[in-house]
Amino acid sequence: MTTSKTNMPPESGTDDARSFDTQRAEVDRQRASDAARHNASSTSDRDSGTETPSLKLAKEYLSLGGRRRSKIDDNITTVRQWEEDPPAAERFWQERVETLSKDERKQVEDFLPTINTP
Repeated sequence: MTTSKTNMPPESGTDDARSFDTQRAEVDRQRASDAARHNASSTSDRDSGTETPSLKLAKEYLSLGGRRRSKIDDNITTVRQWEEDPPAAERFWQERVETLSKDERKQVEDFLPTINTP
């Protein structure tokens, strides 16, 4: 009696079927994991070139040690400052953010950490 290998899955309910399903599930999980890693890396590459000017300003201010925080209530943004900014961050805020129009400044303020975040 000869045994031939086929690509057909084993009969449902057998130990062989459960093993086959596990192998298929593992392959599917691995493919999904690889795809997610690829998508995440390509998204971060794309995002680095598509930041809005407002986001760039907020990030730069924070990178200088800026301590201002936003409070957004009923879509009204206010900025709070309990601690002094380092001199470079204060100068940046005064020269690059306070000089913006009200709408542009609000967009920058919206990217600051909120008082509700640690």
